[in-house]
Amino acid sequence: MPLVITPDVTIPDEEFEWKFIRSSGPGGQNVNKVASAVQLRFLLPLNTSLPVAVRNRLRRLAGQKINDDGTILISARSERSQEQNRRDALDRLADLIHAAMIEPKIRKKTGPTRASKERRIDSKKRRGSTKQGRGNRTWD
Repeated sequence: MPLVITPDVTIPDEEFEWKFIRSSGPGGQNVNKVASAVQLRFLLPLNTSLPVAVRNRLRRLAGQKINDDGTILISARSERSQEQNRRDALDRLADLIHAAMIEPKIRKKTGPTRASKERRIDSKKRRGSTKQGRGNRTWD
């Protein structure tokens, strides 16, 4: 089942690799029998559905989740069932991709306002007069 990020961005199943392992979390005796933990690998180098800028931001945002070969590894083991862990991993990947799709705003340089310049000069004058008052005094 493909992962739908937005109405115009869908990631096909071919770009995912699933691995199921035994979980160490809750589940009682079932933990020793069932591979309920999930490892989702998103093959970013093979991806064609995301724009290049989004892929670059995704690489930066993934942090420690990205491997040397460029795949993003997400592990989910908090739930008791494999299906819930699978859904959790997909949701976390979708959240990561949503965050990468938000284009950062470019900061525009602005100059200081007239009021801020005046406040700066006033404070400098006040500080200067305080220091001048500490100068050499003659006590006659």
